Amino acid sequence: MSKGTRPKRILAVSNLSIRRDGVHILRNVSWTVSRGEHWVMLGANGSGKTSLLSALTGYLMPTAGDIEVLGEKFGESDWRELRQNIGLVSSSVRQMMCEEEPAFETVVSGKWAMIDLWRKVSKADRTRALRILKQIECDYLKDRPWMFLSQGERQRILIGRALMAKPTILILDEPCAGLDPVAREHFLQFLQRLGSSRNAPTLILVTHHVEEIMPVFTNALLLKNGEVFASGKKTAALKSKDLSAIFGANIRLSQSNNRYQLIVAPNPDVII
Repeated sequence: MSKGTRPKRILAVSNLSIRRDGVHILRNVSWTVSRGEHWVMLGANGSGKTSLLSALTGYLMPTAGDIEVLGEKFGESDWRELRQNIGLVSSSVRQMMCEEEPAFETVVSGKWAMIDLWRKVSKADRTRALRILKQIECDYLKDRPWMFLSQGERQRILIGRALMAKPTILILDEPCAGLDPVAREHFLQFLQRLGSSRNAPTLILVTHHVEEIMPVFTNALLLKNGEVFASGKKTAALKSKDLSAIFGANIRLSQSNNRYQLIVAPNPDVII
């Protein structure tokens, strides 16, 4: 690939399998993400979502298959450099934050994937962190310690922290967990603005809730029992029958104002 060339395909997972203690956690997963797309990943508990994320971020080694980021393969290129292209916002990161650390320092620490900033901050890094705080609509929180941030504010600051490393892909692992209905809606509206902004990274939203799929998300990946059940354009991949299959229930999916709604039919075998 020539210098300066921006490949259209930014992530390619080919026949990825992960087997541990004789059990297949993932089996022959293939998935391609192209520039300009934003994806949502859906699946029941135990479907393989977490394992796939761990493989993408280099924390879980595959048994077979390939992962390619920006034309470079894990195992053939510097794994640490490739991993910098993938930002991750998850509960595991949120729980490690220093309670006294101001939001500005949390954001700027993302350049080095550091918890509890101790490095000297350059003028360029300070300027970039302040610009990101404005981008994530949190510049007013610059000096506020982590312990005094709301859950929604914490999620935005963690997104800013991930953006500091200039990732090509930003994975949001159940970012609305713990948010009340109003805070969740405000955060989702923020994601819509972020994904629609110029030079935004490719967003991958991992969720159980179709109500969190904002219009900016173009594609969907459905996992069941460690395998790809459906993948492609959101309008084709998100169907009532497919969601019924992956969640093991009778589900009816509907749309209103470009948002999804899900209704689960009562189970006649369950006595309340």
